[in-house]
Amino acid sequence: MESEIRRSFKYYRLMFVKHDFAAGLTVFLVALPLCLGISLASGAPIYAGLISGIIGGIVVTVISGSQLSVSGPAAGLTTLVAASIIALGDYRIFLLTVVIAGVFQVLLGVLKLGVIASYFPSSVIKGMLAAIGIILISKQIPVALGYNGPNFWSTGFLELFISSHITENLKEFNSQLTKGAVLISTISLAAYIFLKQEKFKRFRLIPIPLFIVLIGIAMNYLLMLSGSSFALDSKQLVKIPDNIFSHIEFPDFTKLFSSQRIWKDGLIIGILATLETLLCIEAMDKLDKHNRITPVNRELVAQGTGNIFCGLLGAIPLTAVVVRGAANNDAGGRTKAASFTHGILLLLSVMLIPFVINLIPFASLSVILIMTGYSLTKPRIIRNIFKLGLNQFVPFAVTIGVVLATDLLFGVTVGILFSFYYIIKNHFKEDYEITHSHLNGIDYYHLKLHGNVTFLNKVKIKISLEEVPQYSVLTIDGSDIHFIDFDVLEIISEFKSKAHDRHIELHLVNIEIVETTAERH
Repeated sequence: MESEIRRSFKYYRLMFVKHDFAAGLTVFLVALPLCLGISLASGAPIYAGLISGIIGGIVVTVISGSQLSVSGPAAGLTTLVAASIIALGDYRIFLLTVVIAGVFQVLLGVLKLGVIASYFPSSVIKGMLAAIGIILISKQIPVALGYNGPNFWSTGFLELFISSHITENLKEFNSQLTKGAVLISTISLAAYIFLKQEKFKRFRLIPIPLFIVLIGIAMNYLLMLSGSSFALDSKQLVKIPDNIFSHIEFPDFTKLFSSQRIWKDGLIIGILATLETLLCIEAMDKLDKHNRITPVNRELVAQGTGNIFCGLLGAIPLTAVVVRGAANNDAGGRTKAASFTHGILLLLSVMLIPFVINLIPFASLSVILIMTGYSLTKPRIIRNIFKLGLNQFVPFAVTIGVVLATDLLFGVTVGILFSFYYIIKNHFKEDYEITHSHLNGIDYYHLKLHGNVTFLNKVKIKISLEEVPQYSVLTIDGSDIHFIDFDVLEIISEFKSKAHDRHIELHLVNIEIVETTAERH
C-alpha cells in the first residue's frame, strides 16, 4: 500500500512538472476574466465569480474523479442566477438557493442518479443553451456600449420589444452612452473575431480572453494618460476590495423557509448545473487521449459539495465548464493537478494583486461574454439541427422561443413535451407497418408487428384495422414481436369477432388472442 502511494505521488509530481503546471497557468489565464464576466452577467458582487472559481479549482478538484474537467461559474446559469437575485431581493437569501442546489446534487450522486442527463433530449438542451446565449448577448450589449445602470434590460427578453419599454430604455441608454467604452468594445470584438479564426491560430500567444482584457486595460490607460474625454469612469471598471474576504456576504439561514421561490430556484439551479456538468464531463471524456472515464455519481457529489461551499462563502453556483476543460486539454494537462493549480493561482491573484484586476474595464468583459453567448447560438448549430429533421428542430426551436418568452424551467418542460410527441409518433411507425397488394381481384393486407407493441399503438392499430375494406384478406403477423400489450390483443380479438360479418378473411400468425366481452356474448 505504501509503495503504491509513493508510485502515485511520483507519477503526479512528474506530470505536474512536465505538463500540469503549464496547463494550470493557461486555464487560470482563461478563467480569470470569465469569472469576473460571469459575475457581471449574473448581477452578483464582482468577487463572487472569483470565489466560485477558487472553490471549483480546489474543493471540487480534490473530490472529483475527472482528470481533465475544470469547474467554475458557468455562463449557462447567468440568466437564472440574475433573475433569482432580482426576485429574492437580497443576495444573502439567494445564497440559500445555491446551498439547496448543492445538497440536491449531492443527493443525486449518493442515490446514483448520474444517468439523469441521458433522459433529457439533446435538442432541448441545445435549445436551452441557445436561448441562454441570446439572452446573454442582449444583456451585455449595453455594458459593451458603456451603460453602467444596474437595472437596464433586467426585465424579460420579450419586454425589450414592447414599444413603451423600447422608448424608455433608449432614452435612458442614450444619456449613458460612453464613447470610450464603445471604442474599447469595438476594437476588442474585432480582435476576438480575428484571433478566433483557425487560420490565425498562430497569433494566439496567450489565451484570447486574457488578450482582450489586456487590450482594454492598455487602451483605457492610454486614454487616461492623454487626458482624453474618452477615458472610462471608475464605475466602468472592475472593483473588488483589497481584502476580498472581509467583504464576503454569507447566507441568511433565518429566511430559509420564508419563500417557496428559494426552494424552487435552488432545485432549478441544481438541475441545470447537473445537466451542464454531465454534458461537460461527457465531452471531456471524449477528448481524453488516455480514454479515462469519469465516474458521474462521484462527480455530482463533488459538484454538489462545491456548490454548498459556494453558497456558504458568498459565491455564485458552479459547474464543470467545457471552455476551461478544453483549454486544459489543449494546454497539455494530464491530471487534475492542473485544475487544482488554476484554483490556487486564482486564490493568490485575489490575495496579492487585486489592484491589477481593478484595472479591467467592464466593456472588455462584456465582449468576452458576447462571444461566449454567440458560441452557444451559432447559426451553424441551428443549421445542423435543422438538417436532422423536424423531430429534432421543432423541440429545439420551441425551447428557445418559450425560454425567451417565459423562463428556463417552463421552456425546457415544453421542449421535452414536444420531444415526447415525436418519440410517440415515431414509435407508432416503428412498431408496426401495414402493406397492401391486389391479386386476382382480391385485396390482400399484411399487418406486421415489430418489437414491443404497447398501448401507445392501440389507437393507430385500431384505425388501421377499421380501414381494411370488406371482401379482403388480412394477415396480422406477430413473428417479430418481443412483447404485445393486452390492450392491443383485445383490439385484435374484437376485430376478429367483426371480421366474419364484414366478409374479411383473417389470419393470425404467432398471436394468441384473448377472449373479449363480445365473444362471450
